[in-house]
Amino acid sequence: MDISAQKEVIKAAKERMDKALMHLEEELKTYRAGKANPSVFNNITVDYYGTPTAIPQLASITTPDAKTMLIQPWDKKLIPPIEKAIMAANIGFTPQNNGEHIRINVPPLTEERRKDLVKRVKGEGETAKISIRNARRDGVELLKKYQKEGLPEDVAKDGEAAIQKDTDQSNKRIDEILATKEREIMTV
Repeated sequence: MDISAQKEVIKAAKERMDKALMHLEEELKTYRAGKANPSVFNNITVDYYGTPTAIPQLASITTPDAKTMLIQPWDKKLIPPIEKAIMAANIGFTPQNNGEHIRINVPPLTEERRKDLVKRVKGEGETAKISIRNARRDGVELLKKYQKEGLPEDVAKDGEAAIQKDTDQSNKRIDEILATKEREIMTV
């Protein structure tokens, strides 16, 4: 057992932490902050010939202005199912269709809805922090296992310190991401 094992453990833990951060950023894109953002439809699926398919894969989504979105399905028969899926997703939009495309006017967020969104954003942040803590725990346990198999104690301790440093940086980054999203949501 040598120092390369320690480096592999640190690298694997860091990669898991980075994935948790990327996942958080992707999830937060789906939270709307009172302006038109096509990514709110990324997690809404429509039954397309028996396969649940995300709306962006079935239609072109454009934002002609800050308060309007247009969804233009490539198959006109999908307009009613897309409308139904948007209503069922309960994201506060009322779709209007004219037979060609679906128009969505983005209503301003109420204070209550803003607070609810902030609460959900913080929940996503906590989930990301749990993933990061799990990555740290698994990395430290692996280093301890390697230490029993012959990895020098000082090398194992250095590895634990490096993993803890990555954990602290990742948690700080999550706090920054959440603060930015909270400001975005609470800004009227």
